[in-house]
Amino acid sequence: MSVSALSRRQKRLMFLTFDWGLVPIALYLAYALRFGTALPLQQILPSLPQFMVIASLAPLLIVVYRLPWIKLTALDITSLVRIASAAAVFGIVAMAVSYVLTLGAPRSVPIIFAVMFFGLSVGGRTVACLLLQRPWFRPEGVPVAIYGAGAAGIQMASALRRCAEVHPVTFVDDNPALHGLIISGLSVAPPKRLRTMVAGGHVERVLVAMPSLPKTELDALLTRLADLPCEVQVLPSYVDLISGRESEMKTVSPEALLGRDKVALDVPDIATAYAGRSVMVTGAGGSIGSELCRQLLDCNPARIVLFERSELALYQIDREIRALAEARRIEVATRLGSVCDAGRLRAVMASDGVEIVLHAAAYKHVPLVEGNELEGARNNTLGTQVVAAAAEAAGCERFILISTDKAVRPTNIMGASKRMAELVVQDMASRPSGTRFSMVRFGNVLGSSGSVLPLFQEQIRKGGPVTVTHAEVTRYFMTIPEAARLVLLAGAYSTGGEVFVLDMGKPMRILDIARRMIQMSGATVREGRETHGIPIEISGLRPGEKLYEELLIDSASLVATPHEKIMVAQEHSLSQIEVAGMLRELRSAVDDDDAGRVRRTVAAFVKGYQAPNDGAGPKPRPTGLTDATARAASDVPA
Repeated sequence: MSVSALSRRQKRLMFLTFDWGLVPIALYLAYALRFGTALPLQQILPSLPQFMVIASLAPLLIVVYRLPWIKLTALDITSLVRIASAAAVFGIVAMAVSYVLTLGAPRSVPIIFAVMFFGLSVGGRTVACLLLQRPWFRPEGVPVAIYGAGAAGIQMASALRRCAEVHPVTFVDDNPALHGLIISGLSVAPPKRLRTMVAGGHVERVLVAMPSLPKTELDALLTRLADLPCEVQVLPSYVDLISGRESEMKTVSPEALLGRDKVALDVPDIATAYAGRSVMVTGAGGSIGSELCRQLLDCNPARIVLFERSELALYQIDREIRALAEARRIEVATRLGSVCDAGRLRAVMASDGVEIVLHAAAYKHVPLVEGNELEGARNNTLGTQVVAAAAEAAGCERFILISTDKAVRPTNIMGASKRMAELVVQDMASRPSGTRFSMVRFGNVLGSSGSVLPLFQEQIRKGGPVTVTHAEVTRYFMTIPEAARLVLLAGAYSTGGEVFVLDMGKPMRILDIARRMIQMSGATVREGRETHGIPIEISGLRPGEKLYEELLIDSASLVATPHEKIMVAQEHSLSQIEVAGMLRELRSAVDDDDAGRVRRTVAAFVKGYQAPNDGAGPKPRPTGLTDATARAASDVPA
């Protein structure tokens, strides 16, 4: 059993025994040094009463000075003073015993005894600490650079040395007087070397440990670090820690949880497809919609039309991108409205000369839509039909629907409503039209509202428990920038009627993500009957939730695109008469406030729909969209 596995009571008893055993050893060495012999038996035998008295008083003195309470990995100046005080008292006791018992031992022996006890106690603890940390082994965690070689940075370096997930490799500081120094075992490098270390793979994460830095200066520093190709984390200020506003480091990027390399989607086709155009983004204030607006700025469109029902969300995204857009001479138009309001959509598209529509507006939270199926069908399906029809009537060049993997053989109304939206867009793409209609389908987006990332962060911040619906639940994941980039690429590659999907590698278990997030926060996962750490609780599958999600309905339809990580699925669609009947039934059910009719319509028109029972849904072999997909997809049930 390792020392770290012992209880605190067991550790205290162990250190009490250790210090107690040092007392006779230190006294023996004092006599040996004083008389210059390794076996000072003739001098020690008359002083045996001194040994016995001091050894009997030692446990009491050790407990009084609380030496067993000193944390092994936190041996600081305060701890050294405490050990020195105990050693001095041991020397005084040895002197008093020698005087009272008239032993005649040299007066220098108690002094040497005190010095020897201090040296052995500190030295023993230092050696034990080194053995536990095993500094001679090459750490396997993520190499990090600590920006700031002050007190906070030194404390962070000490803490990180006991962490298996990361290991500090260097300090970075703006102060030239510190450059080249060795602080807490790490060299201090100038900021200009940081980019070279990151590019060479020597640093994969930067931790900013400057909590007393004023906010304006911190913002300026983060701006300089923002373009580094690595993750950046910021230690909260002391004021925030004391006030309780911040209880953990703020992470800049969720890529560390992705479980795969980020897909490079920076291709020239994107910029040329949107340059000089008027682009409308519905749901512009949402997680995906707002990222689309940010990335559109790099495409130099003539105008970005922000269409959003939430006044607050519209205000926030407008405030964020307007100054950047004006600096690039890109016009920004903010338009309040609902995707179900055909008149408002036609007016906006006409007044702003919209040429491309990116339709991101949707209700996406499975449990909420499951309990509000009428609004889910109205917004996700009928709203898509209204926006697509308005785009066609306005003579838009392209219309891109943002869909979800939950639309594949759905077991919930949210997924079914998105599949019906896909059927509507497929139908419109099959008709003669000047508008190219296409769809983008991807899995869960890390960091978006309602995703596991913000939910788990909040639960970890509160000390747990972290809730997972099922131990075997898996999902495909991508980052918000990847999702937005895929949408823009779909618009560039679209010829009409395609479903674009991204190779997202293998699906990830939600339980594994929960464990990794807890460990990355600096905490441990509570196992079994342990009383420390953050527990993970299995809450049970929610209504309509699957164990596994799929990206394809028909894997045989995969077609390559100019980008190796993007594929096109040309899937089964309904006839125009069937789509018209589906929409008619859906509108009637919504108008009559008949939720049961909505579900019957879904069952009648959505291929593969499974009404929620046990929540498990189909269990295909989870695969990505690599070459292995074509081979493995044959295992997916029809």
